[in-house]
Amino acid sequence: MFSREILTICQYLTNERQEASWVKMRSVTEQGALDEFLATAELAGTDFTAEKMNNVKIIHTDQKNPYLLSGAEERAIIGKQKAHRGRLTVPRRPKWDASTTPEELDRRERESFLDWRRGLAELQENNDLLMTPFERNLEVWRQLWRVIERSDLIVQIVDARNPLLFRSEDLEHYVKDIDSKKENLLLINKADMLTLTQRKMWAKYLKENGIAYRFFSAHLAKELLEAMESDNESEEEEPEAGSSSKAATKDAASTEEESSEEDEEEEEKDDKEEGGAETAQPEVSQPEAEADVDDEDTRILTVEELEDIFLSHAPENAEPGHKLQIGLVGYPNVGKSSTINALIGAKKVSVSSTPGKTKHFQTIHLSDNVVLCDCPGLVYPNFANTKADLVCNGVLPIDQLREFQGPAGLVTRRIPKSFLEAVYGIKIKTRAIEEGGTGTPTAPELLRAYARARGFQTQGLGQPDESRASRYILKDYVAGKLLYCEPPPGTVEGPEFNAELYDETHLPEKRRRALSTSMDTMSIVDDDISIAPSDLAALPAGPKSKQIDKGFFGPNSSGGHTKMPFSHKYTEQGQKHLSGRKARAMIAL
Repeated sequence: MFSREILTICQYLTNERQEASWVKMRSVTEQGALDEFLATAELAGTDFTAEKMNNVKIIHTDQKNPYLLSGAEERAIIGKQKAHRGRLTVPRRPKWDASTTPEELDRRERESFLDWRRGLAELQENNDLLMTPFERNLEVWRQLWRVIERSDLIVQIVDARNPLLFRSEDLEHYVKDIDSKKENLLLINKADMLTLTQRKMWAKYLKENGIAYRFFSAHLAKELLEAMESDNESEEEEPEAGSSSKAATKDAASTEEESSEEDEEEEEKDDKEEGGAETAQPEVSQPEAEADVDDEDTRILTVEELEDIFLSHAPENAEPGHKLQIGLVGYPNVGKSSTINALIGAKKVSVSSTPGKTKHFQTIHLSDNVVLCDCPGLVYPNFANTKADLVCNGVLPIDQLREFQGPAGLVTRRIPKSFLEAVYGIKIKTRAIEEGGTGTPTAPELLRAYARARGFQTQGLGQPDESRASRYILKDYVAGKLLYCEPPPGTVEGPEFNAELYDETHLPEKRRRALSTSMDTMSIVDDDISIAPSDLAALPAGPKSKQIDKGFFGPNSSGGHTKMPFSHKYTEQGQKHLSGRKARAMIAL
């Protein structure tokens, strides 16, 4: 009876696999083809034979990447995104006053946050839209609420390569809803990646849409600060070295003073002549004056100018002794911390003594009248065309990537073939047009060429490791080594907007040297390599090379590969006995 009860109970068990409970509760957001096939088979049970044909996929014979959108599909998605962009909101903090208890405020915040998440889920599911991953932790949004409430100026820091993706338009509305006196500023970081023409186009777009903006580069500010520190150190070392040679230079002091007086008289004459020439110049015409204004709008600010911009954009407060509160918000990977470090480095004396930390957001006293409020980096909800866009924009982590054909195909679509070959020193072999090619490399063609050049091979088969190659290329793209910038909406297409980035004459000096170096040291890697005679002098052979040559070209090293029976190969029976003159000749050799 007891065994029958056990058998009856076992018949109703739904999970007979011997696995740990935490394994069954793992979150699965993405599956490979084999895992998806096996999971479907396990869930289908007895109906598997009837459903197994539902997983048939048509393999395209053309070069269309199934993970990317065509031109018509992309335009349709963009139109749908514009129609629903007003629903991309940030969570609001419920209204509260002095009579509100902490428990009641916590309950209201949780309910408001849950309604906000429910609205975004309905927007994504009912309209078939792809959204970027956004912050789902209520505590992080609470830090944003506190920073906005106490700040007079809210500065959104965005990436210059795609400013609109990292900008939250609804956040600016929320700032005005809390207090109409508060101001917003869009700080476009990494502006050194944009050319002057690109900055002018973005400046025109932002001005036409009434967006307060400024261009900044934390990288350039850091380099300038390091150069100033090195100059100060060299100036401090010069007096010490000069004091030891003071006695030797005392005799020549009189002659130097006489020559310096003559030089000063000549310089005064030159200054007068230059001053007269400046006053004789005609007045600046109106187009030239407008060009100067445009240059002011497109100029990359220094750290000192950035602090002045903060003061000029901030609202005036009549309260005596009020310190200006500036809130810095933005994505985690747009350079917000680098901007703060650049500001702190320029004011190192006044900052290092008075840093403060209030709960999770950090307050930094930049000067006697300015306080920075550093909000934790958070991701706002936004639209995206494909997952490849999320990877290339640095939103999704590359090391956890499972499907790499889409992002790599997006890189080949945006970066010209010649530029890829010059940067990596490879030769990308593409399919001919008569064979169905388009002239643009596909993702496998780029990844195979890169993997062969770097020696990346799969285990066992020895094929080019495309997955490993994609991680290196995508990290270079996100870091800016492979540079591509999004154009303003409704202006020009991406290839025309980025044409100057791939022209050597318009590249900065640093990138020009890197490109010329990669061109000089290019090693062509391809399946069919043509060996041409070289006029270069051969490198001197070392002892290791001489030893290899002696073993390869020495005696008994030129015998051909002969097939012999097994018994003759591994026994003494197959050896021919030599005698007389032949035996002595073999011994001499």
